[in-house]
Amino acid sequence: MTPRFDVFGLVVADMARSLAFYRRLGLEIPAGADAEPHVECTLPGGLRLAFDTIATIQSFDPGYTHSTGPGRTSLAFRCADPAEVDATYAALTEAGYDGHLKPWDAFWGQRYAALHDPDGNGVDLFAPLAEQPGRSEQSGQPG
Repeated sequence: MTPRFDVFGLVVADMARSLAFYRRLGLEIPAGADAEPHVECTLPGGLRLAFDTIATIQSFDPGYTHSTGPGRTSLAFRCADPAEVDATYAALTEAGYDGHLKPWDAFWGQRYAALHDPDGNGVDLFAPLAEQPGRSEQSGQPG
């Protein structure tokens, strides 16, 4: 059998705060999960996103040290259109989450914005501006 990518995991300092952030981005996470040490949600297409508290990781890896600050990992969320990028960014920053780059029209043909989740992970929002030859609108990155 060939290994198959199945789960992307994030280690979180505050489970409830992190889950609240990702719920605002449309992930279906049960309300009762906020106090759990490990939470998973299944994404469209079957890939799972897992959240673990620092204590959970340290329970099997006592030497684990939680990194802080931006740049450790990044997730990108496709929005329906440029207006949704702007509205989602505004809603999250107004709710107190860290906006990193305000929405702009990127040279690769997308409306793009960047935030940090409560643990400093990058979260990008994007939507195609218009069809342009040679551009990848599905990846969230320049084509």
